[in-house]
Amino acid sequence: MKDSGSVTGGRGMTVAPSPLNEVKLDLGIILAVGLLLLLLLVQGRAVDGLPLQFLLLSSYGLLGMIWIVVRVRRVVAKLEREREQLPDGPQ
Repeated sequence: MKDSGSVTGGRGMTVAPSPLNEVKLDLGIILAVGLLLLLLLVQGRAVDGLPLQFLLLSSYGLLGMIWIVVRVRRVVAKLEREREQLPDGPQ
């Protein structure tokens, strides 16, 4: 007998449907790769020199931020278009 007090109700690990799930996945990947990059830089295996390490990390962070902002704006714009196409229109 399954535990009825389970948070997931015995269905396994699931995520509620959301238009931003793809953006969440992108963010998780960006954070994981950023952590790996940080670990490589801290150990001194990627590049030498503190200014170059800072430039590399800050560039990666900035590009990751821009990517997430662009993705969120696309999803929100798509939701707005879908809302406008409804027969009742925006309320």
